[in-house]
Order: sequence, then C-alpha cells, then structure tokens
Amino acid sequence: APSQRGSRHCTMPPKAAKQVREKTNWLIHMLYIRQDYDQCLEKIEEALKGCNGMAEYPIYVKALIKRQRGEIQDSLQLFQAATCLNPHNVCNLKQVGRSLYLLGKHKAALDVYEEAQRIGIDDWEIWHNKGLCNMYLKQYEGAADCFKRANAIQRHDATYMQLGKVYTLQEEYKTAIEVYLEALEFSPENPELLTTVGLLYLRLGENYKAFDFLGNSLTHDPRNPKTILAAGSIIQDHQDMDVALVKYRVAAVQTPNSAQLWNNIGMCFFGKQRYVASIACLKRALYLDPFEWIISYNLGLVHLNTGQYASAFHYFSTSINLKPDFPSSYMYLGITLNRLDDSENACAAYEKAIDMEEDHLFELNYAITLFNNDEVDKARAHYAEFEKLWARLDEDTKNADQEVVEQQQALGEALRPAS
Repeated sequence: APSQRGSRHCTMPPKAAKQVREKTNWLIHMLYIRQDYDQCLEKIEEALKGCNGMAEYPIYVKALIKRQRGEIQDSLQLFQAATCLNPHNVCNLKQVGRSLYLLGKHKAALDVYEEAQRIGIDDWEIWHNKGLCNMYLKQYEGAADCFKRANAIQRHDATYMQLGKVYTLQEEYKTAIEVYLEALEFSPENPELLTTVGLLYLRLGENYKAFDFLGNSLTHDPRNPKTILAAGSIIQDHQDMDVALVKYRVAAVQTPNSAQLWNNIGMCFFGKQRYVASIACLKRALYLDPFEWIISYNLGLVHLNTGQYASAFHYFSTSINLKPDFPSSYMYLGITLNRLDDSENACAAYEKAIDMEEDHLFELNYAITLFNNDEVDKARAHYAEFEKLWARLDEDTKNADQEVVEQQQALGEALRPAS
C-alpha cells in the first residue's frame, strides 16, 4: 500500500493532524474497497481541501478511481502529483508506469519502471510490466528476459501467458508450448493455459494432442466459448457436424456476437448440405466482422456449390483483396470464372495459384478447365504435373476425397491418345 503520510502544511498541532489524517485515510480506503467511488471522491476532495491539495494518499486513491473510470490521462497527472509529494514511494512510480503503458507510451513507461527499480527492491510486478512494454515495442528478446526474471522472483500464470505469447509472436510455437507446459506444472487446472496449449497444438496440426488439452480445459470451465470453438472445429474437421453444432449451441449463449462462431456454424450446415442455413449463418458472421477474409472465402464456396457463380465471384474476390497470399482462393476463383465463361481470366487465376504453391488440386482443376476449353495439349501438361504431385501423397490423403479420384480417372481416360 502507498505511504499514508499526510502533508506538513496542515495548520493543526502535529499529533492531532496525524490522527485526523490517519482517520481520513482509513475512511477513504474503506470507501474505495467497497467500490463506493462517488462518496470516496467526496471524502478525498474534503481531505485535499483541508491540506491545500498536498495529501499523498487521497491523491493516490483519486488517481486509481479516475483510471478505473477510463480517465487515464487524469490518473497519470494525479499519480505524478503523488510522486512529487513522495518521490521515493515505489508504489507511486509503478502506477505512473502503468498509466503511461495504458496510454500507449511504452518507452516512457519503461523509463519509469527502471527508475522504480533503482530506488526499490527487486519486484515481480515491475519486471512483468517491463516485459509487457518491451513486447509492445517488438523488442521480443528483452521482453522474454523480463518475463523470465519476473518468474524467477515469483511465478505467476499471467507471466507465463505473456512469455508464451512472446514466443508465439516470433512463431516459435514449440518453445511457447514448453513455457505453457511448465506453467501447467505450477497451475494444472488453469483453463486458459490448457486452452492456449490446445490452440498451439491445433496450429501445429497435432489435432489429437490439441483435443486432449481442450477437453481437459472444458472439464474445468465447460462454458468457455474460446475453448468450445476450438474443440468444435476439431470435431467439425472429423465430419461430425451434429456433435460440433451441439458444442456451438453452448458457445452461442455466451458469445452470440462472435463472427468466428457463426462462421463455424455456417460451415457445419454446409457440411450437412443445408445451404440456405449455411448462407444465413455466414452472412451473420460477415455482418459481425466484414474484414475477416475466411468468411468471404466460405461464402464463395457455398455459392459456388449452389451454382450462384456471380455471388461466388464477388465473395472470392473480396477474400483475395483481404488476404492476397492464400492460393486456394485463386483456384476457386478460377473455377468460378470458368463457369462464368471467362476462360482467359480463369486461366490467369489458376496460374497465380500454381505460382504461389505446388498443389495437386490446382493442377487437376486447371487441367480440367483447359480440357473443357479445347486446350488439350496444355491440359496434358498440367495433368502430368498433377500425376507427379499425386504420386508423392500417402494413401490416406489419396483416399480422403473420392471425388478427386473420380475426376482423375475421368480426365486420364479423356486425355489418353486414341489407339
């Protein structure tokens, strides 16, 4: 707690002034912890008026209330005033640093925290907050070092979470997982840690490990929408749409305005071939987050499947504008343009997809489009590329989509030279 020493400028005898000051500070403290902020501010103003605005503790509490009400700049000025009254109080400096951090002045906040370290003891909170400032300044090595020092003083889940986030931002996912697993040894029932580990395993494509951690998280917090969304997406990937929809129904109660949730629900209905419901859910997702590229991409897929090619073209184009480095968007745009009888631009879209990534589906669909437009020689060349890529795939991948096998056989027969 901050120093509660009052001002020497009060006019009553020192002993009586001290008693009044202590009683006033106690009353201010009680009103603050009861969250009776209006009455607390009234008492603070009385105290400051009685001491010509030179009482440290009332100023400190007033600053805390201002910050809780979102008046960050006012709180900063008040914490600075408290620091001027007592420059050696580390609590005041830490709050000045916190307000600067909340205002986005991370470099200035770092300077204040370093000053606090010079005059105070080694403090977990200071190292943790220095790590946050370094992280937002993208000084990731410095941030990781600060978080490690903070944990060396006193281990906290929040510090482990931020240290893992630093490694995640650097795409060092395995190192991030190691950090979170260490945190779970210290706090094994923390649902946020369990969910974060699950999401990282999901990103690495290790779905079984991901589902294990997500399921464990749900046993401790069965209504966490973030966890439900991740677990539902794994269930959805395994084509169990009904079970995924049951999960999403629980999440929808908690976060009815989640664009990601409505996107996943829409794709569940798409998997069940309920296209009208799918489009309705995806359009709701798009309304909630119009700049999320995957929603436009999914709407393009649904409209392509329902033969609404003009709408599909619109959504694939939007998706490409939002995320121009996703090659599958160009392949589906190529299919759509071919259905709209624009073979020239369709070929350009296929070429763009193939330039970005080697994929057997790109080559197969391009070969089919070329064959349908009587460009048989070019179709043969791309079909040959498809066969090279197809030969590298394992048997599970080859058998995953029967339609690809059927299209391959049909095109192979059509391109075979007449005997």
